[in-house]
Amino acid sequence: MTYLGVDYYPEHWPEQMIDEDLQGIKDMGANIIRIGEFAWHLMEKEEGAFDFSYFDRVIDKAKQHGLDVMFGTPTATFPAWLAQKHPSILSENENGNTRVFGGRRQYCFNSDKYRQYAAGITEKLVQHYKNEEAIVSWQIDNEFGHEGSDMCYCDQCHGDFHQYLENKYESVDQLNDEWGTIFWGQTYNDFSEIPIPKPTVTTHNPTLKLEWARFRSASVNGFTHQMTAIVNEHKGSHQTVTTNVSGGFFDKWFDHEENVKPMDFVSYDNYPVWGGLEKPIPPEAIAMTHDFNRGLLDQNYWIVEELMGAQGHDVIGYLPRPNQAKMWSYQAFAHGCSNMLYFRWRGMTKGAEQFCYGVVDHDNVYGRKYKEVQSLFSEIKEYDELLNAEIKSDVAVLYDYDNIWSWRSQIQSKDFDFNEELLRLYRPFYRKNTNIDVIPASRDLSTYKVVLVPVMQLMDDALASRLRTFAEEGGTVIFSYRAGLKGKDNNIRLGEVLPGPVRDLIGARVEEIESLTAAHQLELQGEGAFAEVPAHISVWRDLLVPEQAETLYSYQDQFYKEYAAVTKNTFGKGNVYYVGGGLSEEALEKIAADVTSDCGIETIESERDVEVYRRHIGGDSYLFLMNHSDKEKSYGNEKLGPFESRIVKG
Repeated sequence: MTYLGVDYYPEHWPEQMIDEDLQGIKDMGANIIRIGEFAWHLMEKEEGAFDFSYFDRVIDKAKQHGLDVMFGTPTATFPAWLAQKHPSILSENENGNTRVFGGRRQYCFNSDKYRQYAAGITEKLVQHYKNEEAIVSWQIDNEFGHEGSDMCYCDQCHGDFHQYLENKYESVDQLNDEWGTIFWGQTYNDFSEIPIPKPTVTTHNPTLKLEWARFRSASVNGFTHQMTAIVNEHKGSHQTVTTNVSGGFFDKWFDHEENVKPMDFVSYDNYPVWGGLEKPIPPEAIAMTHDFNRGLLDQNYWIVEELMGAQGHDVIGYLPRPNQAKMWSYQAFAHGCSNMLYFRWRGMTKGAEQFCYGVVDHDNVYGRKYKEVQSLFSEIKEYDELLNAEIKSDVAVLYDYDNIWSWRSQIQSKDFDFNEELLRLYRPFYRKNTNIDVIPASRDLSTYKVVLVPVMQLMDDALASRLRTFAEEGGTVIFSYRAGLKGKDNNIRLGEVLPGPVRDLIGARVEEIESLTAAHQLELQGEGAFAEVPAHISVWRDLLVPEQAETLYSYQDQFYKEYAAVTKNTFGKGNVYYVGGGLSEEALEKIAADVTSDCGIETIESERDVEVYRRHIGGDSYLFLMNHSDKEKSYGNEKLGPFESRIVKG
């Protein structure tokens, strides 16, 4: 059964409105509500005085209306009495300022006190409802790491960081050697002397910063796994466990794959636009987030917060146009979302989210947005089997959090943005309407035909070897710049010519490098079939000397005409491309066209703003059609109005 519903916060309204609300939710076509994730104080108004009677009544009424429940453990917002009694639970920012009570997620993941109390409320809550048939799933906490909450610089974290390092390194001498602390005279006599990367003059050691990022990830995931274990121990056998992933995952300080490993499925909060944005993020960026979430557990996922109204805390963003939010829902279903809940049932009249509009606005009128959700629920219900079908992809994009954190410690170009560099390789394949997986670099590659490796500067021999085997056996690899620059210690290898462990695979060497700005666009000259395809490069450039590879594009400026910018190498039965900078779209689209043709990958040609995604049930094929434009578009004989979406068999 496909779950379709809304996020409902009955505690925000007079209790006598619950029946009216639940009937409105049911009439919309919903079969589930999500509740509870910010209601710790309501469950434990005083220490140890647990009282779940309010939610007992809510759940009883939900059952009367035929609605199931997803219940959030309430540890993302703790009660004021806890902060007053144990101020040590509060996290600190990089300047040593305590994040005071108010807002949300101000807790320190390494606070033993907070873990004790969080474990207590989680255990009591799950034990109370373990036999409740209406509760089908538990959500752990809420949006881990969102709004900078995954970073804390308090003394508890500093002490635990020392212990983390002591456990990892055989001795402080080994650490000194690996980190190169001889530079700037930073050598340590004891682990207790090691700082955390608070503001200093110039910058901290890059390996220190990478280890700090790994420690932050271990802190967040340690807390998550503790809470997940408690829920798994006490929940009913019919209940599942998840957590809701928030956007911006490549800008966070924890490994998301590790975070969700012990859970039954991934949930995602899909906000294509939010406060302050004049327009939504590009459709390929939205699509990539779905492919990322599907890739975390290599299975279809839920969306538990799907945007419908305008959003903002202090500043409000763009209002989705009629049918645009519905189209985003179709896009999510196309990419592997199997169950969907909209945020939120009604806009709140008080508190920090008064401007987070919902399906129903503050006027309590069941208007245009209500009818839009109602139509989506009505249409999608007949495709239950399709939404739960497995997605197979020929193309994979690889990422590695160590590599991302390495870039964050030294961005090298002032306009470098990892998200954009990943999208730079993802975008041309998205525009050919191919299925794409966005997966950790540690995954098996044998089922793919093409592997995209964006800006993988941190690379060990194991990954290089797997990519080499992949190409030898007929796969195509596309690297972008700075590949193989550093080892897993975040240091450059002495005496190794770039691109380091994949030099033979790429068939070219990097002789020199230059950082560019986004505005500094260098014109390139194409060779052979690329001669008529204009191209430029920005953000970065590697000056490449082909060894076995052929040149696809070369530089044209006065001093560097002899160097290649983009190369292609035959390796075993496969091909390997190297893109030596921020290459422009038209050139990348030409590469994608060649690669998909050579590899026999099905592509679907469509108008520029029409996304077409193919899903299968057995031998039947279905196309999800989505018009991301505010103008009428077409796909074959199908006419699509502004932001229209539909499913057709074909």
